[in-house]
Amino acid sequence: MNMDSPDLAVEAQRLTRRFGDFVAVDDVNLTVKRGEIFGFLGSNGAGKTTTIRMLCGLLTPSSGAARVAGFDLATQAERIKQNIGYMSQKFSLYDDLSVEENIDFFSGVYGIPMNQRKTRKNFVLQISGLENRHNTMTRLLPGGWKQRLALGCAILHEPPILFLDEPTSGVDPIARRNFWDLIYQLSAKGQTIFVTTHYMDEAEYCHRLALMHRGRIIALGSTATLKESLKSYQLMHLDSSDLFESMKALEGAEGILETAVFGSGLHITVRDPRMASAIIQDELSKRHIRIDRLEVIAPSMEDVFVAMIEEEDRKAP
Repeated sequence: MNMDSPDLAVEAQRLTRRFGDFVAVDDVNLTVKRGEIFGFLGSNGAGKTTTIRMLCGLLTPSSGAARVAGFDLATQAERIKQNIGYMSQKFSLYDDLSVEENIDFFSGVYGIPMNQRKTRKNFVLQISGLENRHNTMTRLLPGGWKQRLALGCAILHEPPILFLDEPTSGVDPIARRNFWDLIYQLSAKGQTIFVTTHYMDEAEYCHRLALMHRGRIIALGSTATLKESLKSYQLMHLDSSDLFESMKALEGAEGILETAVFGSGLHITVRDPRMASAIIQDELSKRHIRIDRLEVIAPSMEDVFVAMIEEEDRKAP
């Protein structure tokens, strides 16, 4: 890996973090291109936040190397902090300050020159939709507005790289969609976005993804590439008169690799859909379970994630 490429915003090589005997991040290698929206996908406890905190210079790696915004993590952590924006899942705001006071506070933290502060403040108020609520106490804001205010405060100093750690956790679907519209606007202007999430639908918004499980990156690529990796399997959707009895009936059945609840139905991973279809119909018929829908479908990112996690768990000692 080239650890000094001008085309890369983030480079990590064998990055590892231990807490006593526990390995939270295990030998992570990744690169993020400038201007890219890079998604870090994984369940809670997978190691995403620990990795982010190391890359932001907030946590010292146990071993490995990294460069962020062209600066070396081991020797230039303070320079990294000056050249990134960071938004945690708790939004990093002060509830006992007003909207305007939060913006003023972070303007000082980031050392924005006095002659630029009014312009940058107006920018944050505009993107957060809070022009008419600048005197409102932050604790009184709905989650979606608080989220956009936190994003605005994180980019007050116009950093080339923005780290977002589960930024949409706890907000409603409309606020999440509006937030991602802002992310696309920033990316279009050349900012690099490194975002962690456990929402599978948000993975579709990213240019590339890393899937993390138990501290390790188990897959890396575009959503199309990751979906293509399941080509050796086929996915079927089943709607039936009894969801959980159907799942029990198909566990261990010949030709059925995995079954998982998906909405009000089941997603069933198989190698041969024609053979599996006959087996499914036979097994459910024995139990007098009615089949309302059974067809081959394209995998979602959730299907990809579940399949890869289960494959990793099967390989584990």
